[in-house]
Amino acid sequence: MTSKERLLAALNREKPDRLPVSIHQWQGYHLKEHMGGITDLEAFKLTGLDAQIQYFEEMDQFWVVDADPTQFNTKTWKDIPIVISNNPDQRIVHHSIETPGGVLTYKTEGNRKTTWITEYLIKNDDDIRILDKYMPVPKLTHAPVTKRYDEVGDNGILRGFVWGDQAGCWQHAACLFDITALIYATFEKPDWVHEFLRILSDKKLRFIESMKGARFDLIETGGGSASSTVISPDLFEEFCLPYDRKMHDALHDLGFKVSYHTCGGTVGIEELIIRTGADASETLAPMSVGGNQEPWDFKKKVGNRIAVIGGVDQFSTLSEGPAEKIRKNVHELFEKVGNEGGYICSASDHFFETDPKNLVTFAEAAKECIY
Repeated sequence: MTSKERLLAALNREKPDRLPVSIHQWQGYHLKEHMGGITDLEAFKLTGLDAQIQYFEEMDQFWVVDADPTQFNTKTWKDIPIVISNNPDQRIVHHSIETPGGVLTYKTEGNRKTTWITEYLIKNDDDIRILDKYMPVPKLTHAPVTKRYDEVGDNGILRGFVWGDQAGCWQHAACLFDITALIYATFEKPDWVHEFLRILSDKKLRFIESMKGARFDLIETGGGSASSTVISPDLFEEFCLPYDRKMHDALHDLGFKVSYHTCGGTVGIEELIIRTGADASETLAPMSVGGNQEPWDFKKKVGNRIAVIGGVDQFSTLSEGPAEKIRKNVHELFEKVGNEGGYICSASDHFFETDPKNLVTFAEAAKECIY
């Protein structure tokens, strides 16, 4: 099988020729500092991993280091960044968004690896109505997607997002409004939270309409703020599930497969993840890296009703090694999670300082796991 065929077979909950092996995303920092500045696709080929290439253009993911918040500006929505510090190890930017309905502000900081929010955009209840009226939604441009898809070819799959700071509605809201305050609001003013989520949902559904015919193999939704390490199953059922299901139905109507990302916190929401209608659940973060159950415990609960992706601790296993520990972990995951197929063995999330030799060991260990 080619890498593309292998990964797609797993996403179809089938048994490929051998265990598919990959990473969630290749970070620009790692490519530059540890891989000689090669591209993500070249890095997959060099290490022997099955490629999952993430397409970021027009997805508006704020945490991407070189993200440009002004690219979607309109006459009624102008994000004006003021650079306080352009030190690549401590980037500080203050943003003002000018709209006919008022000015919104937010602040970010970052380094060579990622970006984070230090002041949230939503400060008053009425601010969400400014979002509703003026926040622009881009349309996906298909030509560069097709170009990237063709470049990946049989080396793997091309993945996309649903537009927004995070792909899920709840998770996007948590990038605009402090997560602790958002959780309190579900008890104190639930109608406002639902209004907030509906606004984001409507915009995401509009973006999904523009994705029709795009050559993606998999679309990622969700995000870590819906993890059961952050919110309860009851909150997930009321404030995540309805909006996620709408997005997933819309994506399925266009022929896309959907992967739902929870960063590993899955205890108590296993059945709810199934109810979102997702085709795959990721990233099966083990307890050693912050998950709240081991990958095989999650697998026992969901069976073969959904494909699963992840399972490898990217720090204490993949980065620290040694080689025998990596190999042992891969074989254990194959036996306990992937023995019936429907599984892509992958690093649970981003890594930045991993020795490329460990990635080669990771790939070689999976090639020993034959169906």
